[in-house]
Amino acid sequence: MNTTLLPEGWPRPRGYANGILAKGTETIYVGGQIGWNAQCVFETHDFIGQVKQTLLNICAVLESAGAGPEHITRMTWFITDKQAYVSRLAELGPVYREVIGKHFPAMSVVEVSALIEDEAMVEIEVTAVK
Repeated sequence: MNTTLLPEGWPRPRGYANGILAKGTETIYVGGQIGWNAQCVFETHDFIGQVKQTLLNICAVLESAGAGPEHITRMTWFITDKQAYVSRLAELGPVYREVIGKHFPAMSVVEVSALIEDEAMVEIEVTAVK
């Protein structure tokens, strides 16, 4: 289905892929998801809690297209606090694997000054191929 690309001589990245070769017939574009629940309510103002809810929201959108986390080829994370991300990587990894599994797509993380929803600490866009 998808093949992780690793140029010869490059070290294997941890928690992401440099590139993905996707072979499929359907592409799914998931708009930026944030850490609120299905009723558009933030249940937490904790960075890791919002990441988990954001990932669950992504999975719900993928499921509505008959896809799952294994179909994700690209993720772009927009975060409002780089230090919250970097200082809590040890907590972030297990939460990511709990929701997404051991599937690591091509990924970018960008710090932004704010997101449209004032309470949001993270927003993630996804492309998936099935």
